[in-house]
Amino acid sequence: MTLSEVAAAAGLTRAGARRILLTLVQLGYVSLDERKFRLTARILDLGFAYLSSMPFWNLAEPIMEALVEQVHESSSASVLEGTDIVYVLRVPTHKIMTITLGPGSRLPAYCTSMGRVLLSGLDDPQVDSILRRSKIEARTPWTLTDRGELRKLIAEVRARGWALVNQELEEGLVSISAPIRERNGRILAALNVSGQANRTSPQQVVKRFLPPLRAAAERLSDLLRRRS
Repeated sequence: MTLSEVAAAAGLTRAGARRILLTLVQLGYVSLDERKFRLTARILDLGFAYLSSMPFWNLAEPIMEALVEQVHESSSASVLEGTDIVYVLRVPTHKIMTITLGPGSRLPAYCTSMGRVLLSGLDDPQVDSILRRSKIEARTPWTLTDRGELRKLIAEVRARGWALVNQELEEGLVSISAPIRERNGRILAALNVSGQANRTSPQQVVKRFLPPLRAAAERLSDLLRRRS
């Protein structure tokens, strides 16, 4: 991107963006070539620094791999950051999304099953604040966009302990999620299983995937409690 493009995307003045970019160039995270700024491979250090600072995720991966082996569908884990979920682990099987996902990928919390599980761990004022700040739009014909209805749905997720989203994020994608809890009961992360709607109905997703998903989430919660 050019300096002007970076400034516009970040909502900064050209002078402010230039100072930040030159600092990132000096640190090795950005390169400058013919007036174009590009990220370098060193930017990956920032993401892996997060994962390496929490050895729990290294221990969690085998549990997720066992879950994927059992259900024959992809599984991911994410945390809440602002109005988005951020992927920290993903164990894929078949490519079922047009979006390419991996650690560091972000998706809106309001229309994802993991996002609704993570939001259910907050109190009502916090949920209201995130929904107000979210850019809520219909990503598919089935996306729930009414903030009042979303609040009710998140309260239901809080009561039952899991969330199902059927083609609200992307057509053809159905996902079910459960919470990973710390020792004090706080939801640290969400774990999901996702599949193709034309192959597995929402009712089948709940029947087939929810028991092993909740068992895996509980094993991860136990692991987290032992390490905290």
